Amino acid sequence: MADTSQKFGMLSRKIILGTTLGAALFFMIVGVIFWGGFNTAMEATNTLDFCISCHEMEENVYREYTKTVHYTNRSGVRATCSDCHVPDPWVHKVVRKVQASNEILHKVLGSIDTPEKFDAKRLQLARNVWKAMKETDSRECRNCHNFDSMNPDAQKKRSRKQHINGMRAGNTCIDCHKGIAHSKVHDQLTDEELTEMEKPNPADMQRPIPPQWQAIIDGVTTESTTVAAVVEESTAAVAKTETTVQPIEQEQADVTAAAQPEAAVETAPTAAPSAPAAGANLDWSAIEAREVVLFYPGQTSMEWVLKGSDHGGKRAFVKGDRCFECHEDEEVDIGDLIVTGEKAEETPIPDKRGSIAVQIKAAYDADNLYMQFQWPDGEHVPVPFVDGGKMDPENPIKLAVMLATDSEDDPRVEYAERSGCWQTCHHDANYMPHQPDNALLADSPLATRLDLSLGYTKYLKESRTEIEIDGKDGKMRGGWDKLKSEADIQAALDNGAFMDLLRYKGGSGESEDGHILEQRVMSGGQGVNFNGSLTDGTWTVDMTRKLTSDKPGDISMNKDEMYNIGFAIHDDYSSSRFHHISLGFKLGFDNEDAEIDAKGL
Repeated sequence: MADTSQKFGMLSRKIILGTTLGAALFFMIVGVIFWGGFNTAMEATNTLDFCISCHEMEENVYREYTKTVHYTNRSGVRATCSDCHVPDPWVHKVVRKVQASNEILHKVLGSIDTPEKFDAKRLQLARNVWKAMKETDSRECRNCHNFDSMNPDAQKKRSRKQHINGMRAGNTCIDCHKGIAHSKVHDQLTDEELTEMEKPNPADMQRPIPPQWQAIIDGVTTESTTVAAVVEESTAAVAKTETTVQPIEQEQADVTAAAQPEAAVETAPTAAPSAPAAGANLDWSAIEAREVVLFYPGQTSMEWVLKGSDHGGKRAFVKGDRCFECHEDEEVDIGDLIVTGEKAEETPIPDKRGSIAVQIKAAYDADNLYMQFQWPDGEHVPVPFVDGGKMDPENPIKLAVMLATDSEDDPRVEYAERSGCWQTCHHDANYMPHQPDNALLADSPLATRLDLSLGYTKYLKESRTEIEIDGKDGKMRGGWDKLKSEADIQAALDNGAFMDLLRYKGGSGESEDGHILEQRVMSGGQGVNFNGSLTDGTWTVDMTRKLTSDKPGDISMNKDEMYNIGFAIHDDYSSSRFHHISLGFKLGFDNEDAEIDAKGL
């Protein structure tokens, strides 16, 4: 028979602080069982099924989340609730679980047990999450998204640029990516709150630039265009401070036209020829075209551009980034998003196309700038809020070209070098959210100085004493009634603080020369001439414009300099802001740095 006394004697042996080996073994086994059970239970509370087991979550944030890329994507990797809201490090995880007891309390109290109650507290709940993520340098985001492992060549230009800026400045993920998985509520914040919340933290969050990102900065990229100059330009402008407003290139004409006679409605007029233009006789086949995508802008006024809760790129914009640098190659997506009413459009026109690809050629000689525009005609889409469905029944298309001086050191029109003709569109123009009503315009003392017969059209900030950007306390955004004195406006015009506007009307064939400062001022073609035609479903418009002029509102161009240029097309009998516009481009003369490069003849 085996002697067991020795075995039990070993278990009775005292080891540390009088504790026997048997007792230590017992408590170790109990601890392992307890730890395993505790950890299993804690992990069970990290599952998606657990998180949506209460209807407060299932009926609100879960349903929003299922429509995002974090739920379904091309890689098949799903980020669940705990991936974003529960830390991985054990100590932080336990702290988060203890904090969750407060959420259980509010479930018992019924604080958010209906969608209505949840929405009432949504901003407060979101603030709590944003604050926690800011304090941890977006720790949960970085579990999956790491700058060191990103491939910047596969990102859009805007993403690359802002990621580099963020690493340099000390921003964290949540500064730019609020509302990434749930309904947007940060648009309810004031701009002051948003600016404070997104302030960089260089001491704790500034990062060294990984090699693949440094290659992008140095211009070593597989893409056809480099962002090196873009990034350096942005970095140099970081010290710039915020100021006022600017806008989009938009046509503000009479959109209350009555219906045409039936025969005219059915037959689209072909463009009548204007006076012969030298551009029409050029051999355009020898000149390479630049494709420019014009997109539908909706109600994205300059005030919209400069309000962070409206426009996520506001911070980058006021620091020096051009719209073109961030949004090139995104025009089709932007147009589709806005034209359907998903963003910044309160009166969508069903089936209106979101973008138009235009082939643009440019040339010059000693006296003139020549440009040719070609784009496909579109199907007629009746406008539902206009009798007869055609806003401008006399003109199937209108083409506009807007020019400004290109001087970042001495900008005559603020932000013109960044956003082109956006400066001219404001929140209180025709068909915009804060358009003044006709009675207010009729009684305005400004009626003696401005042509208000067609409502309120384009203007520049340089003609106003102030512009309301944020719309605080119910204020109307814009500055239509804050007109400067006639002497101040004349001084601005003399100083070149205006946008030069050239326009072609496709019905009458009329060429118009004008400018925008305190309002849009148009006249017959003095320094410009257009020819246009519609052939086999394609519009072709040739333009000849004098390089120099001594007339007020005309920009004289020097072939050694560059100029800001933007384009707009009113297709399908449209008018007012219901057009398509381009981003702002740089026009040069045999200049490889220009985006629209006119070739010498």
